[in-house]
Amino acid sequence: MIVTPQRRGTGDLVVTAPPSKSYTHRALIMGALGTGRTTILHPLYAEDTLLTINALRVLGIPIDVHPDRVIVSGCNGKFPDSENTVLDLDNSGTSLRLMTPLALLCRHPVILTGSRRMQERPLGPLAQALHSLGGSIHFLKNEGYPPLAVSGYLQGGRVVIDGTISSQFISSILIAAPYAETDVEVIIPSPPASRSYLDITLDVMQAFGAGVMREGYARFFVNNAKHYAGRTYAIEGDYSSSSYFFAIAAICGGSMTVKNLVPGSVQGDRRFPDVLGSMGCTVTYSGNAVTVERTGELHGITVDMSSSPDTVQTLCMVAAMAKTPTTIRGISHLKFKESDRISSTAERLKALGGDVQIGDDRITICPSPLHGGVIDPDNDHRTAMSFAVLGLGIGEITITNAECVNKSFPGFWDTIRGM
Repeated sequence: MIVTPQRRGTGDLVVTAPPSKSYTHRALIMGALGTGRTTILHPLYAEDTLLTINALRVLGIPIDVHPDRVIVSGCNGKFPDSENTVLDLDNSGTSLRLMTPLALLCRHPVILTGSRRMQERPLGPLAQALHSLGGSIHFLKNEGYPPLAVSGYLQGGRVVIDGTISSQFISSILIAAPYAETDVEVIIPSPPASRSYLDITLDVMQAFGAGVMREGYARFFVNNAKHYAGRTYAIEGDYSSSSYFFAIAAICGGSMTVKNLVPGSVQGDRRFPDVLGSMGCTVTYSGNAVTVERTGELHGITVDMSSSPDTVQTLCMVAAMAKTPTTIRGISHLKFKESDRISSTAERLKALGGDVQIGDDRITICPSPLHGGVIDPDNDHRTAMSFAVLGLGIGEITITNAECVNKSFPGFWDTIRGM
């Protein structure tokens, strides 16, 4: 995919946010665990969420897929799985992590595996937590990494879990917890990575009827007497995917309005427009629409993005066009994503003439003349989309393996062409 520059600015463009990937994953799983039928309206159909649908079907859950809805028949916490079950989650870290504790609700042991990159992404803290809750975990290749075999029962009780690599370790236990044999108390000794995704997890859990109490991000208590109940649930728009359109306005100039966004959403990436506002853009909120406009220069900032990990690369592209340096902190957990997004972003920006320095939990981008080039995203959807946005500003950027965006945003290239 060759991206050409928009040298005269975006004008006044309006797009609609795609459905949230995070909300779709969680609603699918809770609908599968619940009683009765769940109808999920406006789900995201992307590679990751389709992997979750397929995995639930392999566990015996009837799921009917329609253009604008998914109908899930729940199992009340008892999966009708068959023997020798293998769940191949390919490159979807969210699917694998959220599905792993569900194996303790199955009649037979379950093997979970994935792509080459998935087998490089750590799972040790989740395995340790599941062991203390009654699970038996056996890593089949490298200790602490997929593939793994999971058996045992979800007994419940008190569990301490390290969430500094990924909050999904915590979310996965919380989601399964209503079906444990006893109540579950989850203790998080250190501030978790991407903590806003725990807010999303609890938001969906409570919508499906779970009983959850919390003390900030340090302690959660889940009542095993309150199970999920089937319901009709609408998926809200995705702020992560919307970040690319806001960034287009910031990089190219002009105005971009994104519709279908919940104003009070708990999504951590909801703050991205305001971050652009601190760099010189004008941000306007009106109902379910957010507008970002830039008419002057962009200025660098120092910002902590620990709760907004999926928009860090997008922000790096905006920072590369600013007149002063930008430092983004709190991003050490990005090393464990679909790629090492800290090193990956730095290397690719440098190849385009960027001035970039990185540390364990930060990246600093200084003003430097940029030029076109070829970007291999290494099968990372967010790398592809963020550098495509930069291409609209500087021009002549070729994105190879462009179809990797289908992991989270299948309509990305069509939307870009439509603008």
